[in-house]
Amino acid sequence: MIAESTDITVVCHVRAPLLLEPIDRQIETLQACEAEGSVDDLLLRSWPKEVSRTESSPHHEVLETYDRFSQWAVRRGVSIEPPFNTRTSTSQVTGESRELLVTPLLCLEVYADDQLVGVFPHSDGDETYTTNEVIAQLRTEELPTPLGQSPTLAGSSTECPECGDSIVDGQGLYACGECGWTGTMTDAGELVSRTGRSADVEAKPSARTAETG
Repeated sequence: MIAESTDITVVCHVRAPLLLEPIDRQIETLQACEAEGSVDDLLLRSWPKEVSRTESSPHHEVLETYDRFSQWAVRRGVSIEPPFNTRTSTSQVTGESRELLVTPLLCLEVYADDQLVGVFPHSDGDETYTTNEVIAQLRTEELPTPLGQSPTLAGSSTECPECGDSIVDGQGLYACGECGWTGTMTDAGELVSRTGRSADVEAKPSARTAETG
């Protein structure tokens, strides 16, 4: 059971039509979870079906979200491909090719006290943790436990590289409450300082309904 003092936030990323007309059963169940109190905050965000993976893409926030999810998957030793996929599109007029990121119909981020619990769906080999399973657990006030290994920080260390105190993971931004150090983690598991950034852990999304991009 989820402790009464634990604040549960679910960020639900959906294709734009579902956000505009949220009739999907999973979204309705998440809304019921919020109404019943098993989820404290439900944030709905929309994204397009496909996003161009170029510097000129108008959907940088979607690409940043995907990169954050990928980093989480690397730390757990799991995969988010699928539900995310990439494909190449070639223009019949110019002959130029571009790489497109195909987004899932629905994807969930779950936070407990502002700390990322997991990204769903994801897979570990032949086993997949689906959004239906996550929602069912939340409905019964159970905190989902992702597949894969426990995340590791800088060689299995949770210590701040500056002062040695413990650090906190907030949406992929690591922060030390003792000395104010902040940083991110590379795909190789190395902590990298974010010089000049605030010492506060990156806040979870605050907009109740927002259209990405």
